[in-house]
Amino acid sequence: MGDISTPIVQFNDVSFNYKSDEPLALSDVSFSIPKGKWTSIVGHNGSGKSTIAKLMVGIEKATSGEVLYDGQVVNENLLTEVRQNVGIVFQNPENQFVGATVEFDVAFGLENQGISHAEMHQVVPQALAEVDMTDYAQNEPQSLSGGQKQRVAIAGVLALNAQVIVLDEATSMLDPEGRQYLNQLIRQVNAEKEVTIISITHDLSEAMEADHLIVLDKGTVFHSGSPEEIFNQGSALKDIGLDLPFSMRIHELLGYPLEYVTYQGLVDKL
Repeated sequence: MGDISTPIVQFNDVSFNYKSDEPLALSDVSFSIPKGKWTSIVGHNGSGKSTIAKLMVGIEKATSGEVLYDGQVVNENLLTEVRQNVGIVFQNPENQFVGATVEFDVAFGLENQGISHAEMHQVVPQALAEVDMTDYAQNEPQSLSGGQKQRVAIAGVLALNAQVIVLDEATSMLDPEGRQYLNQLIRQVNAEKEVTIISITHDLSEAMEADHLIVLDKGTVFHSGSPEEIFNQGSALKDIGLDLPFSMRIHELLGYPLEYVTYQGLVDKL
């Protein structure tokens, strides 16, 4: 596993605005994403979370400052390499589907990279098996549930052998069961394949499961560190309008101090 001192993605004093006459969406943002770990980027709507995802893969270009991938500045020359190594799963994966069936959809990215059909026949079933979607290979993507669609989108990223998976609010449209399944799958992929996970979310209960946390507020980095470090500043998080994790809210309601406590920790206390 990569350790915190080995960043796979770095932002150095990055500022960005969509239009020159608009306020900055990001202002002097600096942070590092540790290689092989699960990092959650949290913040309320309008804090700049999705802008960061677009800058990471070169969909947008920083107005000032530098975005680095694996120690190299992301520019026109590096874009192909970045897009081969960094896969994004969006909030609504339907926007990503292009194939008539699930297996064709997973194969599409491979075809774009000129992978041979013989290799595709090996890689696609393997990627579908990894996300437990083998039985749905012949289904139309549109016929799947929200959670199944997200699993197919992740299979597409795994098939390309991505080093980094960015989940841009990927669980926000799922029911609690689908969300839990997807989080378990991501944890498994992170552990078994040492893939770096970057989860962009406003769900702080979900962010509690990460190894590393970056909190955004109004286009700036409010704080970064381990979940325990961040959530022990619970009142400061409330001040910037974030909903604390369920386990911490219940802990406080029961008369305990506002501090970092996981769901399991709460159960143990009770």
